[in-house]
Amino acid sequence: MPPTILIAEDYDDNRELLRLLLAGANYDVREARNGRECLELARENPPDLIMVDLSMPGLDGWEVFRELKANSSTAHIPCVAVTAHTDQDRVRALQTGFNDFVGKPFRTEELLLTVARLVSKTNPA
Repeated sequence: MPPTILIAEDYDDNRELLRLLLAGANYDVREARNGRECLELARENPPDLIMVDLSMPGLDGWEVFRELKANSSTAHIPCVAVTAHTDQDRVRALQTGFNDFVGKPFRTEELLLTVARLVSKTNPA
């Protein structure tokens, strides 16, 4: 069974691009359109990795991350911060505790290497 990646992204085109890239690399991809949906999906069936857009309206990626880490059923899940505001958010995301960071526009090779590295830590062969 392939590792499961949960994408939390409010922008349809970015969510679709992530889904296509990850599914093409043989990951099982689930999608959340907002922060609340991400938390619900993560609690119902914890994925192997969560990719969180930091700039979602309503419940943003920062708050999603805090809530994931505060819940014992989701605290162990590695999280990757995803944002177009790379200069501002990279350091803050890593200092906050995100496992890694991916900037927009996506660089396919960097994205897939980051995901593979983090998933291999939670699913050793």
